[in-house]
Amino acid sequence: MWLFLKNLLFTILVPGVVAGWVPLVYLRHRAPGPDVLTAWHWAAVPLLLLGAAVYGACVWQFGANGRGTPAPIDPPRKLVVRGPYRWVRNPMYLGVLLFVLGEAIFFREVVLLLYFVFVASAIQVFVLGFEEPGLRRRFGALYSDYCNATPRWLPRRPRPALQTVPPFSPRR
Repeated sequence: MWLFLKNLLFTILVPGVVAGWVPLVYLRHRAPGPDVLTAWHWAAVPLLLLGAAVYGACVWQFGANGRGTPAPIDPPRKLVVRGPYRWVRNPMYLGVLLFVLGEAIFFREVVLLLYFVFVASAIQVFVLGFEEPGLRRRFGALYSDYCNATPRWLPRRPRPALQTVPPFSPRR
């Protein structure tokens, strides 16, 4: 139960602010809700739903298999390579980005599209500068093998799992 609450709190504080609160504050002062749903709105709905579903599946994997949260201060204890993580190394970020892109399309707001580009750029800098080096330090060869088998951003069909074994240490 405690792990669920920590994941919920992280979801509210980070993706909730990035994909929810910031666009909402902008839209509240700028764009009224649509009176009639157009093709643009219907085109955005799959992105919104897919983004939310991918994010939810990732949080589930972090809690159920990794025994942790997406928060850097409480990371998973085990490397998560199941579920969406079999297809791409950063599905949680992709879920948030799909949601923000869906909002930009739904409301047909160029500012939200620019915000999408800003968020995507910030995520790229964070992943390359902080997250991946930290994962390499924590999980070593397991993470290196995972990186070699799984793309960072563009999902593809999973390859057969590699079996990394710990280095040989002779007994004395």
